[in-house]
Amino acid sequence: MSKLNLTIATGNYDRTRPISDGRVNIEGVDPNHLFFSPEEMFYRAFRFKSFDVCELSFSSYCVGACDPDFPYIAIPVFLSRSFRHAAIFTRNDADIVRPSDLKGKTFGVTEYQLTANVWVRGILEDYYNVPQTDIHWIRGGLFDPKRPEKIKVKLPDGLDYREAPEGCTLNDLMEAGQIDGLIGPRPPKNFYQNPNYGRLFPDTFGAVAGYYRDTQIFPIMHVLGIKKELVNQYPWLPASLYKAFEEARKIALDAILDTSASKMTIPLIDEQIDFIHKELGPELWTYGFHNNCHVIDKFLEYHHTQCLSSRLLDAGELF
Repeated sequence: MSKLNLTIATGNYDRTRPISDGRVNIEGVDPNHLFFSPEEMFYRAFRFKSFDVCELSFSSYCVGACDPDFPYIAIPVFLSRSFRHAAIFTRNDADIVRPSDLKGKTFGVTEYQLTANVWVRGILEDYYNVPQTDIHWIRGGLFDPKRPEKIKVKLPDGLDYREAPEGCTLNDLMEAGQIDGLIGPRPPKNFYQNPNYGRLFPDTFGAVAGYYRDTQIFPIMHVLGIKKELVNQYPWLPASLYKAFEEARKIALDAILDTSASKMTIPLIDEQIDFIHKELGPELWTYGFHNNCHVIDKFLEYHHTQCLSSRLLDAGELF
């Protein structure tokens, strides 16, 4: 029987390259595996449905999942996960030393519905008692003043959420001191060189360890989506894909743990591994539904209370 030809789009990660370079085969599939940046990949997937199998923003996927005609269904392969405590960038002259100091401050975001921003707002309110309505928000592109909010969103009542001045980027506003900080997966330009810039949590490792110890949550950023029509036609496909991506994940982890020669061009890998094993546990970045259900449920709670999903989704209907 001939193999199924599928176009697969993901980021270029250590956990996806074993599939792209042929070290891991997807049973029954002859893949055309393409690498993209998240922004381009998500744009093509949601706007044009360009791929058979695709890495998807978890937040955008949840927005789409409220529509029965949405073309994708996910499998519990979480290609991007991240603690976002380090994603809260501040100006050092804004008198912000603890989360409660964010109340009354003005912060920039590139998009309201961005998965990282959903997690950060939820964690600030749920864990640090800082409601998003206590912060003033400016939306704009980090470096491109024309970056739009890609998905039309309904904002919660009482939220002060405004567009950046025309022609201005969040980076411009941050540099000029017109905002007190910004939240997002990328830092402002010259973050490491500018003495006026810092993070809400300078000891990110300590903040993450405390949060994880209390919640057992390692936030999910991206899922793997398959076109529903393919699942209906080939019921074996989700299991075949899951098996391959799980094998690729294990290959990536084995390579990282072999520290005889670092696989990444960055020092102190051994020390980071020691910290993760001691504070977070040896099996942190896992795939699968049941062992991650509490993480999914918490995100769906945040997503709905932030008015991004029209109803409270059930985790079981997403996968």
